[in-house]
Amino acid sequence: MLENIELTRLNLTDLSMYHCGTEECAPCHSFGPWVRDHFLIHYILKGKGIFQVGDKTYSLQKGQGFLICPGAVTYYEADSQDPWHYIWVGFNGLKAESYLTQARLNQENPIFSGGEDDFIRECCWDMLEARHLNKAREVRMLGYLYLFLSHLIELRKEMTSLRPIENRKEEYIRRSIEYIEKNYSRKLTIQDLAKQVLLDRSYLCSLFKEVLQRSPQAFLIDYRITKACELMENTSLSIGDIARSVGYEDPLLFSKMFRKIKKITPSEYIQEKR
Repeated sequence: MLENIELTRLNLTDLSMYHCGTEECAPCHSFGPWVRDHFLIHYILKGKGIFQVGDKTYSLQKGQGFLICPGAVTYYEADSQDPWHYIWVGFNGLKAESYLTQARLNQENPIFSGGEDDFIRECCWDMLEARHLNKAREVRMLGYLYLFLSHLIELRKEMTSLRPIENRKEEYIRRSIEYIEKNYSRKLTIQDLAKQVLLDRSYLCSLFKEVLQRSPQAFLIDYRITKACELMENTSLSIGDIARSVGYEDPLLFSKMFRKIKKITPSEYIQEKR
């Protein structure tokens, strides 16, 4: 049984859903070789089959899924004895690739597992059920697509704990730096940072010193001062404006930190650069 739902293609938004559907395949039912112009994810509800992309062949079963990327030549076929039943969703958009990257999915790594719960299965079915809506069908289905992708991203974070210790350390540092880059202009403590990456504060500090040879506090200060130097090229900003823009409500504390890092005051730095 095949069921396919087509939606209007508007590929100028962060995420645009093209179509979704489900099929309970006959034995040895195949599709391809074929090339898509958008991203397409299949999630297996039951049964088995194979997925081929490039020179790689993957044997897949219930609870697994596969990603097809735009421009990739792919082929997939249901098992002869236990053919699969899957749900698929096709999409694109300005941030589609970014979301998939966060889930660590790409043409070289196209396979994922749905985890121990039924969230993906239920989300996909809810997506299909939304076809019955008259006025809000596309909005509702797009909402479920966001939930679907967010769950894949969360599954990827959970899998961090299964990686080798050295890889986990690098991952914690990377996530910490990403959080600092996005929040340096706000009131940010190392305790906040530790909570964000799910680590004890003391362990996070030792990890920074081991990998980066400095504390997270020192890294944060250096990052803020670097950003402040960039802002000093803007002649319309006062030192107080710059201080607040990089997370210092107190201009005096900002000046103290700036002089500690740059060995000159903010005013002297501005005079040298302008």
